[in-house]
Amino acid sequence: MQGFVVFIILMIIAFILVFFILLPSAVKVLREYERGVIFRLGRLRGPKGPGLILIIPFIDRMIRVELRTVTLEIAPQDIITRDNVTVKVNAVAYFRIFDPSKAIVAVQNYYQATTQISQTTLRSILGQSELDELLAHREMLNEKLQKVIDEQTEPWGIKVSIVEIKDVEIPQDMQRAMARQAEAERERRAKIINAQGEFQAAEKLAMAADIISRNPAALQLRYLQTLAEVATENNSTTIFPIPIDIIKPFMNMWQSKSKEEK
Repeated sequence: MQGFVVFIILMIIAFILVFFILLPSAVKVLREYERGVIFRLGRLRGPKGPGLILIIPFIDRMIRVELRTVTLEIAPQDIITRDNVTVKVNAVAYFRIFDPSKAIVAVQNYYQATTQISQTTLRSILGQSELDELLAHREMLNEKLQKVIDEQTEPWGIKVSIVEIKDVEIPQDMQRAMARQAEAERERRAKIINAQGEFQAAEKLAMAADIISRNPAALQLRYLQTLAEVATENNSTTIFPIPIDIIKPFMNMWQSKSKEEK
């Protein structure tokens, strides 16, 4: 009888030890942004969480999946544009898991798969664009990249929300050619602006000359105004001719007076 009691006590102690050993593997705590995909004897039981999760040790297997947005750095890719220019482009993508079960069951490694599909899509889409379009229409290309990548990752339970082209590295010889082109364009615009200014100035001068030609007195007033400006700017003696029309009456009076004296 005493041996039976000892056996029972040993069984209880062993059960308690096994319980405490298996307790950590049976109780799981998932955060708000985590889900646990449960497999029971290899069969999918579905996602669980957040909070306290109980599983059966050695029978159930749980895989943690984060639902937070993941930042994916797309490594620089060598791309040949449609106009045969080799550029190196890198980008960044933001994605999140909306279906934990698909992310685990439908693809072996969802992060690596999303990375690879992002790289290949980047080369494919940008390879169909010209260099000027790549530099000037990034927003349109970003939207196109996001749409294509998202369509390919949707069966995996992944939503790609944003794709942004970060940097476009252009060869040195192409940079010099673009600089020369930009300089020539600036010179062309400067010449056009200068020609437009000269045309407008000539047009105004022609209008002023037409007005003055119809009013001779205006020409004399302009002449006197110019002399006043010259005298103000240069503090010196200025000699200028007097129009004959001004002194002609005085000359006639002097000639008449001389005849009378004779």
